Amino acid sequence: VPMGVLSCMKYLMFIFNVLVFAGGTCLVGVGVWVAVDPAGFQDIVAAKAVLSVGAYLLLAVGIALSLLGFLGCCGALRRSRPLLL
Repeated sequence: VPMGVLSCMKYLMFIFNVLVFAGGTCLVGVGVWVAVDPAGFQDIVAAKAVLSVGAYLLLAVGIALSLLGFLGCCGALRRSRPLLL
């Protein structure tokens, strides 16, 4: 396999993992916002029970995606197979 292809794959994996990390960070931000100020989202979601559960679900998924994206970025830059898996 030519070295240019491996270098291109390295940067493509890094960019993809940055996008996953950014998406997870956005989910954490929205989850914190909903948990702290649920009145702002009552117009969008009518049920209050959904808001409380949904806020913590957004936080959990966002934290998991952020961690996954961060480890993927480190794995792509170091070319570490265990970090990418």
